Amino acid sequence: MPTFAGQPDGTKDRRRRDGCRALNKGQARVVGDIKKQARSRRGRGERGKSSAFISGSLNRGNGPTRSLLRWFGVAPDNVVGKISCANISGIPTRQLEICKRRPELLGSIGRGSRTAIRECQDQFRNERWNCSTTGNDTVFGKELTRASRETAFIHAISSAGLTFSVTRGCSAGELRGCSCDPSLSRSSSDEGWQWGGCSDNVRYGVTFCRKFVDAAEDGRSVTSLMNLHNNEAGRQAVLKLLEINCRCHGVSGSCAMKTCWKTMSSFQKVGFLLKGKHERSILVAKRAGKLQKVEDPSGIHRDDLVHVERSPDFCATDAKQGVLGTNGRECNKSMEGVGSCGSLCCGRGYNTFVMRTARRCGCRFIWCCFVKCRLCETLRDVHTCK
Repeated sequence: MPTFAGQPDGTKDRRRRDGCRALNKGQARVVGDIKKQARSRRGRGERGKSSAFISGSLNRGNGPTRSLLRWFGVAPDNVVGKISCANISGIPTRQLEICKRRPELLGSIGRGSRTAIRECQDQFRNERWNCSTTGNDTVFGKELTRASRETAFIHAISSAGLTFSVTRGCSAGELRGCSCDPSLSRSSSDEGWQWGGCSDNVRYGVTFCRKFVDAAEDGRSVTSLMNLHNNEAGRQAVLKLLEINCRCHGVSGSCAMKTCWKTMSSFQKVGFLLKGKHERSILVAKRAGKLQKVEDPSGIHRDDLVHVERSPDFCATDAKQGVLGTNGRECNKSMEGVGSCGSLCCGRGYNTFVMRTARRCGCRFIWCCFVKCRLCETLRDVHTCK
């Protein structure tokens, strides 16, 4: 949605209405259906479950097992602030026990979840499936009821987000029981420099995430095995991208002594790595109690993403499958491939309208004491899928 800086509220609203008539009505219907289902559940006395986070264990009979992580990513701040382990219901017993023992970790869980969802939506912003969230306790709608490559990515990025957030909390001194990585303090490398500073304690983040997130899975069904594998792949992505930063010490920058420490890469790099693995996700099946490739007898690496079901094309709205479709999505007609009108609109064509955007410009300070600006308008062609 474009922003209209410097316009009265009525002008903003009017121009938003004029510029966005091609919004996806199919998406609105699907989200409406999801909200009706949520209201129906609340009407049947299931209110307590709305304060839990979807863990995503694909229990075909009873729906996804509830947990804490992804729900925090879409919950309003005023709700998250009131959540405690005492008023969370419907989550796996082992996760609830961890929550009660370490309630201070709820903040890290929430930050990890929001980080993961933002990165998921950024990585898929130009794709047919764009990591949409529903705004209710299902978080991703019916997507987690499919054992697809999209579900694989959701599990991996969520696990990576929690690992990243808990590790950051340790380094910042926000969590009891952990701090900087103690294994690297006051030790020397083979190259002659010394470990110093505060190395990110990623091992602690990985260990906690493994205990907490994997506690929602029993490892019996093929989808549970898939979830466990993808959870681990997300953690391995954070580990793989660890960086070594160094600082020189000495007279006039002589670097007579050098201290180094380990730090995590930006989460954007983690998302980019997992996005590539999503594109190369491996179709698997359960054989002899473990996952094996369907089309190739070779083994599966622990950092690969795996899926059990093929994905829909996400072109047309399908409320039954929870697919929002691409009708009304903005596309780029001047490019080819991902994000182009040819790819995103699935051959249906596109509509074009002119978007007028107003913003303040040429601002100057007037003595004394206010800022005077001109109002500049720009026109832009916008293309949306039919």
